[in-house]
Amino acid sequence: MNDKLIVSTSPHLHKKEESVAKIMWLVALSLLPAGAAGVFIFGLSALWVIILGVVSAVITELILQVLTKNKITILDGSAVITGLLLAYNLPPKVPFWLPIIGSVFAIAIGKQVFGGLGQNIFNPALVGRVFLMASWPKYMTAFTQPLPAGVGLSYDAVTQATPLAILKETKILEQLSYWGLFLGKRGGCIGEVCILALLLGVIFLLAKGYISWHIPVSYIATVGIFTYIFGPKGLFSGDWLFHILSGGLILGAFFMATDYVTSPLTRKGHLVFGVGCGLLTAVIRLWGGYPEGVSYAILMMNAAAPLIDRYTRNRVYGTS
Repeated sequence: MNDKLIVSTSPHLHKKEESVAKIMWLVALSLLPAGAAGVFIFGLSALWVIILGVVSAVITELILQVLTKNKITILDGSAVITGLLLAYNLPPKVPFWLPIIGSVFAIAIGKQVFGGLGQNIFNPALVGRVFLMASWPKYMTAFTQPLPAGVGLSYDAVTQATPLAILKETKILEQLSYWGLFLGKRGGCIGEVCILALLLGVIFLLAKGYISWHIPVSYIATVGIFTYIFGPKGLFSGDWLFHILSGGLILGAFFMATDYVTSPLTRKGHLVFGVGCGLLTAVIRLWGGYPEGVSYAILMMNAAAPLIDRYTRNRVYGTS
C-alpha cells in the first residue's frame, strides 16, 4: 500500500537506473559525431556557431529559472540538446549573434513559456530555427561549400546552394553524387550534411533503446515513396534517394521528430506521426516556396500530437 501512482508528463522512465538527465546527456553525446563532421567540413566558424548556440541556451534557461524562482535544471542536458540542434540547423557562416538570438528564443518561447521540460508542445530548437528563418532569411539561406582538401579550418569558404535548392531551381540532379551527399560534400546546415556521422549517433540511440524505429522509418519511407511517385522527373520516376540523403531529413527524422515530449505516446501514434511528417515534408519540397520542409513538417505534426494520442491510445482493459 506504500506504492504511489505518479502521473507526469513525458518523457516517461521505465527503468530505475535511467533518469531524464542521463538520457539527455547521452542523446547529446550521440549528436557529437555530426557536429565534429560539420566542423571538419565547414571550418572553425561552424564550431563557434555550435558553442554560442549551446552556451546561450543554457544561460537563457538559467536566467529564466532564477527569475521565475523555479528549480534550476540546467544540468539535465535538455538545454544543451536544444542549443546543439538549433546550431546544427544553421548555415556555418552565419553572424555569431544569430545562434545567440535563436537559442534565446528557442528556450524562452519554445520551452520555458510553456512551463519547462515536459510542458512544451513544440520542439524548441525548431521553434528557434523557424523564427530565425522568418526574421533573417538572407542569413539562413546563405550556405557555403565544404572546405577544399588540404586547407586549414579557418579557410574562407565559397558560397554554394544546397542540393535541394539546386533541384528547386534547375531540376538537375546529375551534378551531385549519392556518395558525396552521404559524406557531406555539399552545402547545407552544420549538423545535417554528413549522413554517415548522423547514423553513428542513430545506431547508438537505437542500441540503447532511447528511440524506436517507428517515427524515423515511417517518416523517411513516406518521403521516399511520395517523391518517387510525384518527383520532378515525372510520375513514378522521381529521385527518392536524393530526397532522403538531402537536406535535414535524417537529422530531423531521428533526432527531432522522436522528441519524447512533442511526439505521440503509442507505437501506432508514432507511425501516424511519421507518415504525417513525411507527407508534409514532401509536399513542401516538391510544390512549396521553400526547398526544404522538415522543420515546418515536424512543428505542424507537433501540434497534431495530442489529437493523434486521442485516437491511437490503447483501449483501457474492461471497457468497450
